[in-house]
Amino acid sequence: MPRFQKGDRVRIDLPDETDPDHNEFHSEHGTVVDVLEDDAGERTGSESDSRLYRIEMEDGGTTRLPRS
Repeated sequence: MPRFQKGDRVRIDLPDETDPDHNEFHSEHGTVVDVLEDDAGERTGSESDSRLYRIEMEDGGTTRLPRS
C-alpha cells in the first residue's frame, strides 16, 4: 500500500544536501496527483522503490519523486 495517496498534501523532505534535488525541492509543499507503481521493489528488495509520486507544487508545476 502506498505511503501517500492522491489528494494528500505533502512537504518534501530531502535532508541530504548532496541530493541533486535538495536545493529545488527540500521543504517545498505540494499535493500528490498520481501514484505510479512498478516492479522495481522486487529487484531491489525495497517495496518503496516500486512507487513514484507525481506532485503538483504550490507554484502550479509538477514533479515526480523520487527522481532518477
